Amino acid sequence: MRDIDVVIVGGGVMGCGIALRLRQAGARVTVLERSIPGAEASSAAGGILAPQQESEGPGPFLELCLRSRGLYPDFAAELLALTGINVDYLPSGLLHLAFDETGAQRLEATVGWQRARGLRAELLGPAQVHELEPPLSSHVLAAAHYPDDHQVDNRLLTRALTMAAAKVGVTFRTGYVRGVVEEHGRAVGVDLDGDTLRADAVVIAAGSWSGLVQGIALDPRVVRPARGQMVQFQTRLPLFSHVVFSDKGYIIPRTDGRVIAGSTLEFAGFEKNVTAEGLHRILSLAMELCPALGSAPVQETWAGLRPYTDDHLPILGAGPLPGLFLATGHFRNGILLAPITARLVAQVVLGESPSLDLNPFRFDRFPGR
Repeated sequence: MRDIDVVIVGGGVMGCGIALRLRQAGARVTVLERSIPGAEASSAAGGILAPQQESEGPGPFLELCLRSRGLYPDFAAELLALTGINVDYLPSGLLHLAFDETGAQRLEATVGWQRARGLRAELLGPAQVHELEPPLSSHVLAAAHYPDDHQVDNRLLTRALTMAAAKVGVTFRTGYVRGVVEEHGRAVGVDLDGDTLRADAVVIAAGSWSGLVQGIALDPRVVRPARGQMVQFQTRLPLFSHVVFSDKGYIIPRTDGRVIAGSTLEFAGFEKNVTAEGLHRILSLAMELCPALGSAPVQETWAGLRPYTDDHLPILGAGPLPGLFLATGHFRNGILLAPITARLVAQVVLGESPSLDLNPFRFDRFPGR
């Protein structure tokens, strides 16, 4: 099934990654985007690659995230070779700080089950934290250290994926997708600005807007937008090297002295406003984690819409109609899951058995929807 025409709705990291893998396998691929590819959640993210930090316990989601994290070194090298863009994949490690006994106990339990799973994790005391990162808060009581949780510059990644897809022969078109075209119970293309663009397979990878595509038979409430506000500081020299978390949010150091802080979780529909309340929360958490950021200039603020599902799991694989496939609902792990999503969805579109069980990520897992 490699000699097929595929239309992908959405030009973020998911759409471009899937397009790259399908085109490399021989398919003819067109990516449809309303504006600039990658202009939405892909560019608004922080680029944290943290399955250990994000996971609530062992299970299919952890395995999906670990598999994707393991792909990143080769993924970054491949994009560099294809495009000349270094996406700044950094094996920085991550620290999750606790400021009270309850938080410290939660971290101890998390480190325990992760070590039992065979993952690298360690519980640190205050002296060990400050030995690793002296500028962090003096009020830290404990920290979980995940040396294998890393980061990438998501904006560079988005640019590299778009360019890589174009270089291997993917076609990009700008327009408004009115809906999926169905004939005899099968998806046969999309309505693009009133004209039918026919295809053997249609992939919906439109992030928070996926549920609004007419004709996919998916309740719009299954995937809905969750706004996240972000702040970028600029320091003269990097203050710390690890990604740093607390229960309130995170700060991400870039090698050029930028520090990205986030993020809020707000259900405000499709409004991408940056608000005074949101900025106050982010600035407060950033200075709580690293007091030295109090004197750093604020360089940029923004907000993005992350595709949220009630169980925080993505929707991957075959959709409600033959010929229709879904790659959405990645919530705050879209950058992390880009390599594995590209591989798995391309496999399913091509009629191959996916290299990981996709049943936990089926579109129809939501009762009553």
